[in-house]
Amino acid sequence: MSSEIAIKVENLSKCYQIYDKPRDRLLQMLARGRKQYFREFWALREVSFEIKKGETVGIIGRNGSGKSTLLQMICGTLNPTSGSIQTQGRIAALLELGSGFNPEFTGRENIYMNAAVLGLSKEETDTRFDDIVSFADIGDFIEQPIKTYSSGMVMRLAFAIIAHVDADLLVIDEALAVGDAFFVQKCMRFLRQFMEKGTVLFVSHDTASVINLCDYAIWIDAGTKKMEGTTKKVSEAYLAALHNQQNIVCEKKIKRKIRKKAYI
Repeated sequence: MSSEIAIKVENLSKCYQIYDKPRDRLLQMLARGRKQYFREFWALREVSFEIKKGETVGIIGRNGSGKSTLLQMICGTLNPTSGSIQTQGRIAALLELGSGFNPEFTGRENIYMNAAVLGLSKEETDTRFDDIVSFADIGDFIEQPIKTYSSGMVMRLAFAIIAHVDADLLVIDEALAVGDAFFVQKCMRFLRQFMEKGTVLFVSHDTASVINLCDYAIWIDAGTKKMEGTTKKVSEAYLAALHNQQNIVCEKKIKRKIRKKAYI
């Protein structure tokens, strides 16, 4: 892989086995491949793209389209069914809210645990601890278990950690949606500073944020890469498709009501 490439994804696919009944898992084991007791669900199929170092790329798509699955495989928390992923540099990820936190541990304990997972030594975390706490701005709750936090406080702490681990690549999945306006502005200021030297993979349903922050965008639809290009062009195509789908749904509802009245 070229030294100029931060992420290279080739023919990436992820398939889940869906069982209708718990006993079908046992039957599948006993069948030894002679019979299939599950349905295949392809969350992602044959997705390929490259992201250069220093680029900020937006991933857009409807819920269930495969965006989060893609990010989890890039971060190494999920194994692909087929295909390959290559990354260069330290990755810091903000995926599902609270992921990577132990709810029984305090905020302080979770800071040290997460920093260690991201490759920082205890001494390095010691020197950054006050800055992390100041950025999160959750007061005395830093000494309380995570399970007592609101969703906004969890997001604050998670973002504060990834902002201070000297990452080369930031992966952010819809996390800013639960933050208050003041903290979101703080995060955006950090992101703009980070974008001057690092690579960002940003997932959001807010196409305005994608257009404002990202260099280009990738549209994921039903597990496949639907479109890739400038943020404005991809976002407009995505919104147009959503509008058309909504119109189709409305037309079907109207037709059902008409048929129902005619039957009555």
